[in-house]
Amino acid sequence: MIEQLPLVKKIYFLNKLSIHDRINFLKNLTKKSLKNFIKYLNTEEKRKTLVFFLGYPENSVGRLMIPYYLAVQDTWSVQEVLNYIRKEGKNNDFIEIVYIINKKGKLLNDIKIREFLFVDRNTKVSQLMKKQYHPVFLSVMNTEEEAIKMFSVNNRMSLPVIDDKNILLGIVTIDDILWVSNTNYREDIQKIGGMQTLNQSYLKVPLSKLIKKRAGWLILLFIGEMLTTTVMQAFSSVIEKAIVLALFIPLVVSSGGNSGAQAASLIIQAMALGEVKIKDWWIVMRREIICGFFLGSILGITGFIRIFTWHKIHFFNYGPHWILVGLTIFLSLIGVVLWGTLSGSMFPFIIKKFKGDPASSSAPFVATLVDVVGLIIYFSMSYLLLHGILL
Repeated sequence: MIEQLPLVKKIYFLNKLSIHDRINFLKNLTKKSLKNFIKYLNTEEKRKTLVFFLGYPENSVGRLMIPYYLAVQDTWSVQEVLNYIRKEGKNNDFIEIVYIINKKGKLLNDIKIREFLFVDRNTKVSQLMKKQYHPVFLSVMNTEEEAIKMFSVNNRMSLPVIDDKNILLGIVTIDDILWVSNTNYREDIQKIGGMQTLNQSYLKVPLSKLIKKRAGWLILLFIGEMLTTTVMQAFSSVIEKAIVLALFIPLVVSSGGNSGAQAASLIIQAMALGEVKIKDWWIVMRREIICGFFLGSILGITGFIRIFTWHKIHFFNYGPHWILVGLTIFLSLIGVVLWGTLSGSMFPFIIKKFKGDPASSSAPFVATLVDVVGLIIYFSMSYLLLHGILL
């Protein structure tokens, strides 16, 4: 649509955008189109600013920050600060905080604007600065996720952005953080659900694109589920000799998939919030082994009680060896649920280690993995306990 506009309209459109909206628009263009659009900016300052911001990595704070902020030197008087605010404040949407810098532009402190209103106008800014106070700031190379965490623990409308030499470069505002947080949340939910991200409202996505985004993961998961057929074929002789075992396949396998999906969702969320790091994998493994054992035991006992009850009230006859069948289900559930929690919790760590997105270790993918191994555990346990009796 923009390409079809007359040149005059393109120039008008591009120069009327705020620096942040201009970056968001231009960062998705090809290099050739980007060079053409930069020429349309009507001042050298706008061109330099745009090139400066686009030079930072995608998803970094450098792309998020805006160059509009109030910064004064520590040698100024309050009167000089007030004069500066009257002159520059009208061009800033966020004037809650005044940042204090030295002559080299290094960030020293930050002071709320109201504090300048209740002191003598001849007071020096350095006298208002709090001693032993370290301003909260973001590094220009921080990721969007790190910025979100900083805002979540600091009740601020904006945060300053500095480089590796502590030079103040700009600010990041809460509205941009909320926008990024919402976008990341939507992408993660879609990945956890087992599909590619849409980056559009559901009702606005073309049907062909919707099918394309979902088909890839479904094909991959379907191929993975084919392995369950292979496992069942390998144990077909076991099923033929003890048909009763086939009745519990959905029960045992789904329990493992559910426990794996639970563990994966918990760890992915903990990683997103910064509660869990890669170095914590051993702690997580130990916790999940314990959780998996007890959760499997609870489900195993429930399954055994079900077999006992159905057999005693003559709702279903499990045969003379019903106790061994119940014990098989009990031990299988412990093994399958333990494997589910272990694989579901460790898979995000593996993906993170290889620089991937932990959200990609979606619940459906973990469930497919657990299904295959769960069948092997179930039939192996059945053969071990029932060999020479039912098998």
